[in-house]
Amino acid sequence: MAARWAPPAGLILLLLLAVLLPARADRPARTGHADDDPEASSAVFQLYGNVYPHGLYYVAMSIGNPAKPYFLDVDTGSDLTWLQCDAPCVSCSKVPHPLYRPTKNKLVPCVDQLCASLHGGLGKNLKCDSPKQQCDYEVKYADQGSSLGVLVNDSFAVRLANASIVRPSLAFGCGYDQEVGSSTEVAPTDGVLGLGSGSISLLSQLKQHGITKNVVGHCLSMRGGGFLFFGDNLVPYSRATWVPMARSAFRNYYSPGSASLYFGGWSLGVKPMEVVLDSGSSFTYFSSQPYQALVTALKGDLSKTLKEVSDPSLPLCWKGKKPFKSVLDVKKEFKSLVLNFANGKKALMEIPPENYLIVTKYGNACLGILNGSEIGLKDLNIVGDITMQDQMVIYDNERGQIGWIRAPCDRIPNENTIHGFEEGYCWPQFPSSIFGIQNEECAANYRSNKE
Repeated sequence: MAARWAPPAGLILLLLLAVLLPARADRPARTGHADDDPEASSAVFQLYGNVYPHGLYYVAMSIGNPAKPYFLDVDTGSDLTWLQCDAPCVSCSKVPHPLYRPTKNKLVPCVDQLCASLHGGLGKNLKCDSPKQQCDYEVKYADQGSSLGVLVNDSFAVRLANASIVRPSLAFGCGYDQEVGSSTEVAPTDGVLGLGSGSISLLSQLKQHGITKNVVGHCLSMRGGGFLFFGDNLVPYSRATWVPMARSAFRNYYSPGSASLYFGGWSLGVKPMEVVLDSGSSFTYFSSQPYQALVTALKGDLSKTLKEVSDPSLPLCWKGKKPFKSVLDVKKEFKSLVLNFANGKKALMEIPPENYLIVTKYGNACLGILNGSEIGLKDLNIVGDITMQDQMVIYDNERGQIGWIRAPCDRIPNENTIHGFEEGYCWPQFPSSIFGIQNEECAANYRSNKE
């Protein structure tokens, strides 16, 4: 849904005001298009992060020539991939790696045809005062944060599952004036990986280059990490639950349509909810009516061994007779939720307790479904990372469908084909045994941003 330099407790709603995409790009060594090339490959990427306490999942990618590493927040709720950059930077957050530095020959011209089409799609008229004028963009956020930048082209080093390496020149945003997140703490990511269905998304551009099909999937592990893939080589078409993509009234989100909500096998009696899937949201958000109905059902069903308690992590939490160590300690006290999608045949998404609860550092169990109406989401219902954990979720833009299937997301499939964006990987900054130890190059990058 949005860039997350701000703490995950406050959802940021990304509103794209003006996004300009170039058509110019260097052709990679691979030619043709994925839809007429039966051997179009896939790429698989390791993910880092978790829902709690880090509040996001992200991927390492290498951009530029020579390629340099950057951490990007994986976001299926937005289209634009962008980095904070030194163009020079007027206002930037502290990020894990040195700021991206564009060169003049990488700037996208205003007269590019896709700039005009994207402006038209946003209901805006594109005016170019000069053929050499650059493509500017501005994004604004619901928390009053914003980013101003310019569109650039640069190479992405991509090693595919078939072992070939391509370095296509892709368009992304170079943000040089930000008002997001903390100015004193190092943010967990350098930018956003926009994987929406729009023509500016990285996925759409890879399709245009004939590198992968326009299919993306993610598998977010409850234990941290997981994997992301482009292309359809890993898609379990015969075993997954599928629904047609519905056109959401809320921008270009991936939506499986409207769903009825059940708790413990019984309908909560609320009208069908329009649902979108968004890896850019840490938590799940229901509009006011289903949220209140869920909270009432939860409170009425809990045993007396659980007591409501105040916890700074989330609005609604409970404590037991002794602190919980994990969701496994408390899940038996809660029942499963089910979303029944009218857009598909027997299209059910089960949400067991471990997909809507977290256990905080204080040992309390907290509800990871929040009231979206309180933060301006109105009737939008967002299925976020917490609910998509340990499920492979597939967004198949080729066939116009969304699928999901339970999967062990900490087991990356076919490790011999795990390549993704090569060159210059660094370990994430989070101090966890899951992620290992930073190498010296990465440590130097962090030091350079803190100094």
